Amino acid sequence: MDTIASFFSFITTPVSWVIVQFHTVYGAIFGPDTGWAWGLSIVSLVVLIRICLIPLFVKQIKSTRNMQVLQPKMKAIQERYKNDKQRQSEEMMKLYKETGTNPLSSCLPILAQSPFFFALYHVLSSIASGKTIGVINQSLLDSARQAHIFGAPLAAKFTDSADKVASLDATQISVRVVTAIMIVLMSASQFYTQRQLMTKNVDLTVKTPYMQQQKMLMYIFPVIFMVMGINFPVGVLVYWLTTNVWTMGQQMYVINQNPTPGSKAQDQYLQRLLKGITTHNEVRSKRRRNIVSAIVAKGPDRNDNERKFINSLSKSGLVAQADGTVIKGEALPEGESHATKRQQPKRQPKSKRHTGGGQQPASKTSGTKPSTDAADAADVEPKTSLQKNDEPKDSQPKQPPRKNGSGGARAKAGARKGQQRPKHPTKK
Repeated sequence: MDTIASFFSFITTPVSWVIVQFHTVYGAIFGPDTGWAWGLSIVSLVVLIRICLIPLFVKQIKSTRNMQVLQPKMKAIQERYKNDKQRQSEEMMKLYKETGTNPLSSCLPILAQSPFFFALYHVLSSIASGKTIGVINQSLLDSARQAHIFGAPLAAKFTDSADKVASLDATQISVRVVTAIMIVLMSASQFYTQRQLMTKNVDLTVKTPYMQQQKMLMYIFPVIFMVMGINFPVGVLVYWLTTNVWTMGQQMYVINQNPTPGSKAQDQYLQRLLKGITTHNEVRSKRRRNIVSAIVAKGPDRNDNERKFINSLSKSGLVAQADGTVIKGEALPEGESHATKRQQPKRQPKSKRHTGGGQQPASKTSGTKPSTDAADAADVEPKTSLQKNDEPKDSQPKQPPRKNGSGGARAKAGARKGQQRPKHPTKK
């Protein structure tokens, strides 16, 4: 670890200068030789670094979400070109370029923090060995060696011998208890941060290898912290625990305010948004209007959470507009059109169809009365039929049977048409 830290010796002077400036402020409040003054100086260093890394954190979120979206396409490319690794890498790079995704963006915050982390480790190691470093002179060195956090010196490690710990005016038991508690808290905070990312802020409708990798990291990272933590000074553990707590709080804010589409966190956010809209009958902030506008613009491409949100607005008598506002009105459920169902005409019985009574009655919905001519015709037709029925059957002229195209008489009703099948000899 000392060899790695020596590579970042160029940044030890700026890091030590920042710590000394914070120590001057906190030393005036708590005393220059107290653990509160030096411990809060390290915490303030972490806060300053993380504030400067917020743009990289935003870029990390965008890159992580793009990687989640691209996982199905990436898997398809791997299966298509599994025997051609060069073509596979070319297609991957082409996909990254088209979507503007950088796979390394998700690691940028960690990579950016690494120089400060190893520089702080180098500073604390020099304090433990009694060497001045950066802007820390002999008087500041003596003050830092006297500083204790819950009985453990800032420069002490879990693996230090009893003699070395005694030289720092402490006991080995107190150092190991404090470092063990801090390592457990550090690992627990890392596990919780990764777990809430996997359970709340991941689109569960898409099963990709990326999710399996994240699940593995959720269990691997805490173990790595436990193994490596016993080799870190107490001051470095304070730095690492502070940055984990910061990451956990930052992640919780992102999940609550800008969740991943299709995730459980998005469903919870849209439920809160729906409650606020239905209470005030309006979208009360520009940021929320942008979210509603984006959901409306998706149209049929909305996920289940977004469709549920739009349908809930409709049930409340509100309709979302393209500009993100809502108006009062009625909206049909999705997939239902305004066209009325076509009504089929009622089928008449066979007797009416043979007697010529197959005329359709006037539509009830037309709202128009039948004309007088039609009514008169209706009155005349029964009389005509009665007169014809009163005439004797013999007086009616007989018409010769019509012949079909083949020269034969028309087959009787109910008779089978075409060539008749010969009967079996036993049935004669």
